Amino acid sequence: MSSTGGERNHIETYFKSRIANYWLKGKNMANKDYYSVLGVDKNASEDEIKSAYRRLAKKYHPDLNNTEEAAAKFKEINEAYEVLGDAKKRANYDQFGSAEGNPFGNGGGGFGDFFGGGGGGFSDIFSDIFSAFGGRGEQARAKGSDINISIDLTFEEACFGCEKNVTITRHDKCSACRGTGAKNGTEFTTCRECNGTGRVRFQQNTLFGTTIREAGCPKCNGTGKIVKEKCPECNGRGEQKGSKTIKVKFPAGIDNGQTLRMRGEGNAVPNGDSGDLNIKVSVKPHKILIRKGNDLFMDLYLPFTTTLLGGKVDIPTLQGTYSLNIPELTPSGTVMRIKNKGVKALQREFYGDLLVTIKAEVPKGLDKETKAQLTQIAEKLGDNSYTKYSNFLKNMK
Repeated sequence: MSSTGGERNHIETYFKSRIANYWLKGKNMANKDYYSVLGVDKNASEDEIKSAYRRLAKKYHPDLNNTEEAAAKFKEINEAYEVLGDAKKRANYDQFGSAEGNPFGNGGGGFGDFFGGGGGGFSDIFSDIFSAFGGRGEQARAKGSDINISIDLTFEEACFGCEKNVTITRHDKCSACRGTGAKNGTEFTTCRECNGTGRVRFQQNTLFGTTIREAGCPKCNGTGKIVKEKCPECNGRGEQKGSKTIKVKFPAGIDNGQTLRMRGEGNAVPNGDSGDLNIKVSVKPHKILIRKGNDLFMDLYLPFTTTLLGGKVDIPTLQGTYSLNIPELTPSGTVMRIKNKGVKALQREFYGDLLVTIKAEVPKGLDKETKAQLTQIAEKLGDNSYTKYSNFLKNMK
């Protein structure tokens, strides 16, 4: 979670006002065991108390927990830290049971000490809390929007990598004024309000002290420049819409559904950074091969006679035709792995494998002569030649 300088100061002022309200309302409440409220020991150090408060303040903040119970708890922990977070009030509380100190003397600090510069108050805590939520509020540099497109690649293009020219329509900085919005890129002056930085600081005195915030300069709209005469090409916008052809290199091994990001090739904005070009890849399927990660798979249907007698079969790979040896009596369903015939891994010198599943196929039909010959063969082999089938027959008995 992050916040700009203006947002941070707004939230901090709101946060302080809520705490102040709780502080004022709880002023006349009966004393509580503030150490138990914060969950710390009576001998806890200042850092331990601060850490406990910071954790509980985040957990029970009313803006994050819209319940009466959370609001009551938030009020209670702020009341506790009001006392224990101030060295003088804590000493009074430990000695007299009240942050005001001796009821018959002149002890006790006022409301101004609580938010003032006496140390140990809420200003340090606020800095810690808002740092945890995203920093000190520095303004991020402006960035143009991203451009999202998709492109089709063939199976081989994705596996081996390729280069393609991609034409897109985008906003570029105006070449005539170099993004300044001023005629010839020179008809402008430096903004005196912000001295060309595009940022100004505002100081405001409040009940809680002096607040300093930083925001975009209202006089130059954060550009740091005051245009004397607008650029006629872009009418002072500093950008133009047009087409651009970009040479894109798709790495070997890129897969279907992956996105290639080209930084700075998106839409431009004056006085800022260009967005990115995101190219989503859609890979066309292969006629035979199926890709799963870096491995390739295929089903190889063979005549049942080839699985019985064995032989060699030419199969396709990414590197060309490969002669696969089929051993004699290869069972249907056998998976044969061919090393390093798969797809190259992205940005690595590693290749997957090709896994071939052998599937025996029977003929469409038999003539009388062939059927008679096969019958003779079957009788000669007998049931005992088939281990799994003979086990099945035994189990049936």
